[in-house]
Amino acid sequence: MKLYEYEGKQLFRKYGIPVPPGMVASSIEEAVTAAQNLGLPVVLKAQVLVGGRGKAGGIVKAETLDEVRAKASRLLGSEIRGVPVNKLLVEKAVNIEKELYLSITMDRVSARPIILASAMGGVDIEEIAKEHPEAIVKRPIDPLVGLKSYESRIIAYKLGISKDHFSTFARLLQGLYKLFVDYDAELAEINPLAITDQGLLALDSKVIVDDNSLYRHGELLTGETRAERGEMTEYEEKAAELGLAYVELDGNIGIIGNGAGLTMATMDMVSYYGGRPADFLDLGGAASHERVYKATKFLMEHPGVDVLFINIFGGITRCDEVAKGIVEAVKEVGLKKPMVVKLVGTNEEIGWKILEEVGIKVFKDMEAAAQLAVKLASGKEG
Repeated sequence: MKLYEYEGKQLFRKYGIPVPPGMVASSIEEAVTAAQNLGLPVVLKAQVLVGGRGKAGGIVKAETLDEVRAKASRLLGSEIRGVPVNKLLVEKAVNIEKELYLSITMDRVSARPIILASAMGGVDIEEIAKEHPEAIVKRPIDPLVGLKSYESRIIAYKLGISKDHFSTFARLLQGLYKLFVDYDAELAEINPLAITDQGLLALDSKVIVDDNSLYRHGELLTGETRAERGEMTEYEEKAAELGLAYVELDGNIGIIGNGAGLTMATMDMVSYYGGRPADFLDLGGAASHERVYKATKFLMEHPGVDVLFINIFGGITRCDEVAKGIVEAVKEVGLKKPMVVKLVGTNEEIGWKILEEVGIKVFKDMEAAAQLAVKLASGKEG
């Protein structure tokens, strides 16, 4: 779950990370009131869960109340990279002397947290890594030991931070690491971390919390749906509620597979023969008939799907269980759309018989099944 900037900064305050004074506004008048309370000049920041807001015009400075009113009017209700702007963070403008980059994320290779920092703040870490890899400071953290104060000072030294700010930086980094651990974060990022005439300030926040841990962090669930937050599409959110591993794409052939590798290979095969996958939907291992039923019914009712292509290799997953789930879905919602099923593996003959009894043809060959799915989706096969 991605947090809005203002939500991340609320956590920053909780952990002693200094941020500029700010208020959230959902209307033009609220933005003006916030500017009056904070004092001019202010910065208006669109609250959307996409990167590159500044380049897209989502962060603007206002020197007067008339400017606040005009710029808030332009931002609210607009879209930043396709995501609607419903809220603004109004912050007191600060004088920036230098911008740094600081983040903690998980290193998938060592399976431990790692600090990434750079003296080149205000730029995406991907750009820094590509153009100036030598400018990135990396420091893995032993989770059994935690972050030691001397490690913070080493990072501060490598970033060229003056000794006047060493102790503040160390406290800030300790707070960021504690936040990262306490909230089961996948990423806790400050970009930029600014050196200002008021000291170090986190001018932006990017916090991503592991979805699997949200039951421990109920305060983050504000009642706004993930689709409303711009994190998921409407159908990705519905799939998540059903417990399905689903990613929506822009094609019209609904893909269901068991195992991420097989599902991606199925998508590749469809693309190879000129089709366009509508999704990635992985049933996972040992899929029960109930899970297959949910997935089949879900795609059968999806308005963007014209053809279903179900590709199963039954190892732990039993083909008869898969067939029962498909039949259950078809009996409930009807065979609204053409369906192509490739089913091989454990109890395959029982599965074939179950499907053939309701008129669903079963393939043993993935290529032949993919070709038919593409023909059906293009209207070339009756």
